[in-house]
Order: sequence, then C-alpha cells, then structure tokens
Amino acid sequence: MSAALRTAIFGATSAIAAEVAAVCAARGDRLWLVARDSQKLAALRERLGDAVVGAEVCDFEQLETCAPAVQRAIAGLGGLDRALLAHGYLGDQLRSEADVGYARHVIDVNFTSAVALLLPLAAHFEVQGRGHLAAITSVAGVRGRPRNYTYGASKSALSTYLQGVRSRLYRRGVKVHDIRLGPVPTPMSEGHPQNFLWGEKGQVARGIVKAMERRWHVVYQPGRWALVMAIVRVMPEWLFQRFGFLAGR
Repeated sequence: MSAALRTAIFGATSAIAAEVAAVCAARGDRLWLVARDSQKLAALRERLGDAVVGAEVCDFEQLETCAPAVQRAIAGLGGLDRALLAHGYLGDQLRSEADVGYARHVIDVNFTSAVALLLPLAAHFEVQGRGHLAAITSVAGVRGRPRNYTYGASKSALSTYLQGVRSRLYRRGVKVHDIRLGPVPTPMSEGHPQNFLWGEKGQVARGIVKAMERRWHVVYQPGRWALVMAIVRVMPEWLFQRFGFLAGR
C-alpha cells in the first residue's frame, strides 16, 4: 500500500487507537480523528501535528450523529483508504448482571454504536470498490466467561457482524478486518492482574496497522492469543469449567 493513505480512526483517544494513529502518522498517513473526549482529542492532535487533517468530537451512543461524522471524515480527507473503529467499554460485569439498563449500555457502546458507524463506512467502501475497514473486538468474544461475559457477548456480536460485512464486500475488493485484542495495560484494564499474555500497546498498535495493510481477516493481538483461543474455543464445557482462571470470576 502507498505511504500517504487517508485514514479515519473512530474512538481515536483510546490508548490503543492513539498509538495506532501515531504509527500511521509516522508512516505519512493523512488522519481524521473522531472521539468523545475533547481534551484528549486536542492533545492527540497536537502530538501528531500536520498529519491530522481534521478532528471531531462525537459521542457514538448518540446514534444519529454517527453517519454524519463518517461523511465529514470522508469529505475532510477527500476520500478514504482505511477506517478503524477502536472504541469500547469493558464495564462492570456484576452490575450488568443486576441492571438491564446498564447491561444495555455496555452492549450499545460495544456493538450498536459500532453498527451505526459500519453502515455508512461499508456503503462508502462498497461503492469505491477498494479499501480497508477494521474494528477492534476482543478475545473475550471467543467464549463466554463469568468475569466479563456481557462485554464479551457484545464484542462477539461485532465479530459476527464484521464477518457478514466481509462476505458482502469481498467481491468488491474491500478488506474487512476483525482485530481481536487481548489485554493490554490501558486505563480500561487498570487494576486487573497481568501475566505473560498481556501485550505492549506500541507493539500491538504496529500489529494492527500491519493487519490493515494485508488480506488478514481475523487477527489476534498480541499474536500468541491465536493459539490460546484456538484451544479455549474447542475445549469441552466440562473441562472448561474445571479451570478457575478460565471459568472463574
């Protein structure tokens, strides 16, 4: 792919997305950044300098604002070569088990708002007949675990949706990427115990950019999660329940 790509990042101020934006800027991309936090967005824009063509504050839970935000990104960049959806919300699992309104909030942030962005993005790439469309999902979506299954279910739904979009756009030459992210030290994961499976955000960001430049459909970051989740996916339920680190709180 050429160096000066037109790249839009939605949820640009998340720890991982900001690193992805930095990698893209260093490679010469022209960036359009969209995020909810105005202060973080302003700081990121200052950090990346002239690589940022435009930046916009948008709350993706306000679904009616998503399509116009996408259209402004396309217009501001003069077209679009690739787009990344990087927003998400881990939430409080125990609260989501007792409060349906809160459970819906977790699902809407991770899935419904992503669909609201994917609809206009997929339509644009379908007409254009090329490009890369990616979204960050999670290894938590591969199999339900008591500690985070509301979040995991919402990310699993997004993975399924991406699979459908990929099949729809396949013959148009558009690449659709499901970036299944493992745990990385970020504000969202603060307080969670870390082990060797955790990734480093700079390395993960470079892996995400690399994935968006290739034909890879489903990508695990860090890559070692591909083997781990291949085993977890096929593990019989009776065996899965015996391992507290998998099936415990």
